[in-house]
Amino acid sequence: MFDFDATVLARIQFAFTISFHIIFPAITIGLATYLAVLEGLWLKTANQVYQQLYQFWSKIFAINFGMGVVSGIVMAYQFGTHWSAFSAFAGSVTGPLLTYEVLTAFFLEAGFLGVMLFGQQKVGRNLHFFATCMVATGTIISTFWILASNSWMQTPQGFEIVNNRVIPVDWFQIVFNPSFPYRLAHMTVAAFISSAFFVGASAAWHLLKGNDTPAIRKMLSMAMWMALIVAPLQAVIGDFHGLNTLEYQPVKVAAMEGHWRNEGDKPTPLILFAIPDMDAEKNHFSLEIPGLASLILKHDLNKQVPALTEYPAEDRPNVLLVFWSFRVMVGLGLLMIFAGLWSAYLRRKDKLYSNKHFLRFVLVLDPAGLIATLAGWFTTELGRQPWVIQGLMRTQDAVSSHSVNHLSISLGIFIVSYCGIFGVGYSYMMRLIRKGPDIAAKSH
Repeated sequence: MFDFDATVLARIQFAFTISFHIIFPAITIGLATYLAVLEGLWLKTANQVYQQLYQFWSKIFAINFGMGVVSGIVMAYQFGTHWSAFSAFAGSVTGPLLTYEVLTAFFLEAGFLGVMLFGQQKVGRNLHFFATCMVATGTIISTFWILASNSWMQTPQGFEIVNNRVIPVDWFQIVFNPSFPYRLAHMTVAAFISSAFFVGASAAWHLLKGNDTPAIRKMLSMAMWMALIVAPLQAVIGDFHGLNTLEYQPVKVAAMEGHWRNEGDKPTPLILFAIPDMDAEKNHFSLEIPGLASLILKHDLNKQVPALTEYPAEDRPNVLLVFWSFRVMVGLGLLMIFAGLWSAYLRRKDKLYSNKHFLRFVLVLDPAGLIATLAGWFTTELGRQPWVIQGLMRTQDAVSSHSVNHLSISLGIFIVSYCGIFGVGYSYMMRLIRKGPDIAAKSH
């Protein structure tokens, strides 16, 4: 299939399934917290608008949660089917971490989800609010364990290798590996941003259609407050994450920057635009700002950033993909920061709900958080290549012994099945959003 070998096809299949999967947790993490806040505000203020929003968004949450569970199970099975060598080598670390996620997070979510979705008229208000909070807590715990496992693959520690197997020796070091705190914060905030623009774009669509109700206005207001707070915060977290990556995975940062070589003692420029050429080891059509990469990554104009040519060619990731996926993430992040600041300006002018240019801009940014999240994951995972576990196991040594035909057929089946199944779920979710909460009670 397109002259790809088995390793590339296995990687494409895993990338396809995880790309589908990650969009659902990214929404459910943020929506679960949003629902807890809505119910808490309703209990405190008795304002029925909060209850209307809770009932509306709990339906959207349920759809995303269900699709996230289904796509997650399929993705997890690939560790055994397509990456059996990886599982045999590192399963004693990754297996328990994923088990802890099921035992703590998934059981917590599943145990209280029924009460949250169907028990509002059957249990007391405080118990129902507790169930909502437990579901929201479960989504964060799930993120904790998944990121612990993935971060260990980026910056492994707390183990020894015996008989070509990874043996855990210090679980605290394994879980709290050097990149874990930054990646956990980065992913959690990314989920909040994705949900904020998902909610905000839904409200903007209704306002542009003339559905100007108290519930719709509250949706937009809360979403834009969240965007104003967390989008700039994400930029700060990203800076710390970048410094951590520079320390432990410098070749990834070099690829993100498209930086091939240092010249003398000159500070490293920031490359805004380029087309990296891995064969020629240079960039085409490069647009640079002198010295800015040194200032951002080293916080010192007298220090240089490591260059790609300092590392063997076989240890470099795909520079073109890493370079541009990073810029997609950063570019969308800047647009979302701008949207938050614009909303604050319009709020002061009392035009937040009536400025059509702003509402259209928010509507266009509907998928921005999810696309930025995916671009960030691509940057992280592609930037680690050619390693599946940084410095320990190469990706080509982790794949199972399957034929190209087998993987081509399974990939095709996944593409058709996912587009069909999740397409139906997405269509139903969009139909609910178009209906909206309490659109009959127009405000004047």
